[in-house]
Amino acid sequence: MSPRSDCQIHPTALIGADVLIGTRVTIGPNAVLTGPLEIGDDCWIGASVVLGAPPEILGAHHPTSWDASAGLGIRIGARTTIRELSTVHQGSERRTEIGDDCFLMNRVGIEHDVQVGSRCVVSSGTTLAGHVSVGDGVNLGMHTVAHQRRVIGSGSMIGMGTVVVKDVPPFAKAFGNPVSLQGVNRVGMSRSGIADEDIAAVAAIYAAGTFEGLSTIPASLQEAFTWWQERADKPLVS
Repeated sequence: MSPRSDCQIHPTALIGADVLIGTRVTIGPNAVLTGPLEIGDDCWIGASVVLGAPPEILGAHHPTSWDASAGLGIRIGARTTIRELSTVHQGSERRTEIGDDCFLMNRVGIEHDVQVGSRCVVSSGTTLAGHVSVGDGVNLGMHTVAHQRRVIGSGSMIGMGTVVVKDVPPFAKAFGNPVSLQGVNRVGMSRSGIADEDIAAVAAIYAAGTFEGLSTIPASLQEAFTWWQERADKPLVS
């Protein structure tokens, strides 16, 4: 594609076919972008970022040309920052997605079929293996590692160095190897405008280690829990 006049694209960046770039996008030196790829408005892509490499699956087809399509695509939402040396792979069964207003720090790995919600922070050195699902407003600490097909609920806070081998429920505070539930993300919930009584209700559920259906969840939070329950098959709490 031809660089847009309203974007700042470094001349050493390589941009393949079927790459759609929004307005006011910055792309740094030596970045490599391969389609199908959609980048929303006002994104910032750092030096040596690779977006669109084939799904990293043993035995999967790798095309002979660096810019040939080799997957189901990637979507990067508006106002998302992806810092230097990070990688996002094409989807194999569904489109790989990163939502709006996300901040991915340096050396982050987003593998095939991963879907990350909006307003997420993915800290340095984090790796999300294939098919991982991350809800909105999640904060992943440095060097978090998530096993394939794990689900991390909206509003949760994952401590640095955590190995996510089970599905973390919404608004949880969790850390460790393997991951363990450490109560609710009170600070994050409060900053999001969630009422104190709703925070207390979820805290009581997590202290008990179980909940009995959505009827025990405050009405304002049921959508987030429904999203998680529909995807989680190895929950930390159930």
